[in-house]
Amino acid sequence: MTAAAVPAASPASTGEQSGVRLARSRRNAELSLLLLAMVLVAAYAAMVEAKALDTITNDFWIPAAALGLVFLGLHLVIRWLAPYADPALLPAVALLNGIGVGFLRRYDLAKAAPAEREDLAIFAGTGGRQLAWTLAAVVLAAGLLAILRDHRSLSRYAYTLGLAGIVLVMIPAVLPSRFSEINGAKLWIKFGGFSIQPGEFAKLALLTFFAYYLVRKREVLSLASRRVLGIDFPRGRDLGPVLVVWLVSLLVLIFEKDLGTSLLYFGMFVVTLYIATERVSWLLIGLILFFGGAYLAYVLGSTVGGPFANFYDRAEIWLDPFAEPYDRGYQLVQGLLTLGTGGLFGAGPGGGQPTLLPEVQTDFIFAGIGEEIGLFGLSALLVIYLLIVERGLRAALAVRDSFGKLLAGGLAFTLGLQVFVIVGGISKLIPLTGQTTPFLSAGGSSLMANWLLIAVLLRVSDGARRPVTGGGPAARPSGGPPEQLHGAPTEVIRP
Repeated sequence: MTAAAVPAASPASTGEQSGVRLARSRRNAELSLLLLAMVLVAAYAAMVEAKALDTITNDFWIPAAALGLVFLGLHLVIRWLAPYADPALLPAVALLNGIGVGFLRRYDLAKAAPAEREDLAIFAGTGGRQLAWTLAAVVLAAGLLAILRDHRSLSRYAYTLGLAGIVLVMIPAVLPSRFSEINGAKLWIKFGGFSIQPGEFAKLALLTFFAYYLVRKREVLSLASRRVLGIDFPRGRDLGPVLVVWLVSLLVLIFEKDLGTSLLYFGMFVVTLYIATERVSWLLIGLILFFGGAYLAYVLGSTVGGPFANFYDRAEIWLDPFAEPYDRGYQLVQGLLTLGTGGLFGAGPGGGQPTLLPEVQTDFIFAGIGEEIGLFGLSALLVIYLLIVERGLRAALAVRDSFGKLLAGGLAFTLGLQVFVIVGGISKLIPLTGQTTPFLSAGGSSLMANWLLIAVLLRVSDGARRPVTGGGPAARPSGGPPEQLHGAPTEVIRP
């Protein structure tokens, strides 16, 4: 009797099985890292209570457990809807978000009377509100993953999103100050006891439009006019788009009175333009235009005043905050002293004095945390941000379509630039801005917008890492620009 021949598995089925195993291993790695992140958040909460209360209460673990359940829900959504997504993004962001909630809880303890600190409700105060905002932001991110099954479908709504982004940017500028101004910057919409920062959502809408527009126009914008010192400069007629965005960023600087938002909008356009064309000259032109415009605004603020006066005052504080350490320069001086007090190792979680630092829960949360975890701890947080940016750039390199490359690259850079703007402001590298530290600062607008940013990066990375099958979505770049960037690899990259 002869044994029946066993039919060989087809290459397609073998590829599908290996893809399933790869997706499962990535999601298991994500889950393990997520559990580790929540353990660190719980340990941070315990150390805060041990230092601030001289005891550890029985419910110190509840915020970490609540966050863990929220992030576990998002992990299950990713496992179902984006199984090939980058496994490091969610744990890294969850750790930052958890530390932010933990520090805001620590801030609530510092504000409470000593006799009431042990009885302070877990879900009360700024920390409790941030926990609720985290739930809302994660639900929003999960909803976007459910709706957006292919990142290329965003290109169909590029012009609509671009218009929406411009409207969101303009609203605070045209509103009266009592409805839009906080701490000198007109970035908000306030009504009743509620406020929202529309610019946080505008950056996502505008970046989608920039990516779509530059994919369509990159061939024209890549043309060189003349070569100077080995650098190819564009033709004069092609400077139109960058000049328009430059003028808009100057209007934001003048009428919304915020350098950080102006730099963010202009920077993300210039960098997306560089990614599209691979022309270093665009970066040089962008730097010259922005710093030239900022200097012009400073000079006009010192001579003309009017709408330029606010930027002039901020620049003067930045140049010499110790000239008026108890008046205009008080916030920056206190921030620098707080960072200096923390030193290399910090006073320990719960050992600082956050109530002495104005706006420590929002603009200066990085300085407040630095007082307690020191330079080494802050460096670790910056490494986590760097990891998120790096994974976003890796997704941009791996994805097959040009729109996805520009979108992911622009989103990753925007997150990194926002961190640079706020950290540069509190460390006196650049003038103070009205930007918040992503995932750490209190507030719902920034948290929800940045979680949406992460959701888009997860979707792009899922499309980049998904194995190419005969009829799968990764094989057919429908709904978006099919062209490849200059010199970009077309093969599947699975870092």
